[in-house]
Amino acid sequence: MGTRTVRLDDEAEETLGHLRSLTGLSISEVLKRGLHAYAAQAAEQADRKPYDIYRELDLGPGGYADAPAREAKTAVANLIRRKHQR
Repeated sequence: MGTRTVRLDDEAEETLGHLRSLTGLSISEVLKRGLHAYAAQAAEQADRKPYDIYRELDLGPGGYADAPAREAKTAVANLIRRKHQR
């Protein structure tokens, strides 16, 4: 078992105090549980693939596309025309 010295800012100290009074746990126990919770979250994030993140995005039908890919040249020409009609 190791001994660590940790510096906390005022906000973290306040949160730690709130958690201690809320749960009745010691500082060590609150910090241990926090580390375990973060380890579980980090492990979950490490297993994510880029496609998993993409799948969570809600781009709606067609995403951000203004036109289907097969009409890309026509769509770009129309966008340029619209931009210069100001």
